[in-house]
Amino acid sequence: MNACYLIQLGTSVSHLTGDVSKVAMNAVEGYSRISAAAVHLIAAAVSFVLGASTAGFFIHHPNIEFSRPYGRSITAIGLCLVGAHFSLVTLPVLSICLASFACGLQNALATHYRGMVLRTTHITGLLTDLGTNLGMKLKGQQTAFWKLMVPTCLVLSFFCGAVFGSALVIFMTGPALLVLAAMYLVRGIGWSIFKRVTPLDLG
Repeated sequence: MNACYLIQLGTSVSHLTGDVSKVAMNAVEGYSRISAAAVHLIAAAVSFVLGASTAGFFIHHPNIEFSRPYGRSITAIGLCLVGAHFSLVTLPVLSICLASFACGLQNALATHYRGMVLRTTHITGLLTDLGTNLGMKLKGQQTAFWKLMVPTCLVLSFFCGAVFGSALVIFMTGPALLVLAAMYLVRGIGWSIFKRVTPLDLG
């Protein structure tokens, strides 16, 4: 998702560290008016926070618990991307808001796993955790293998997602956001159905 927006609009919808830095740079440079790029960045930041707030309101807890309404939340992300696709050309600010809201919602669905902070839309924190745990492991301290594998898998997944999104835009020249939306909708609806029919205790 982020790769799609970087290619098509030159705006990140999830990496807010750079976005905030760019807005600050524009302010220091003394622009007489807010540029369109700054409006896009501010819209992305505000919408990301609103998405994370929505996750906090409906999910209620940062730890992964399969009994929580992840299916509906993922379906909502898919619907946001449908709206983002249809507003991308005519209302790019709205499209950025919807995509950033979706990123914030996704990033806050589950933020902790066995005490480890999880992030799915940016990798700086994940690389920090990976480096810290790797350093302790090399020092000879007892470090669980999963503490190395979880951030590694998330970083690789993010990279693969960026490659996939970039390929959709550059090589396939198709409706990239609709493809991503369909993937979210299928997974969200599928998980909701699975929770209702499975005899397993997911609590």
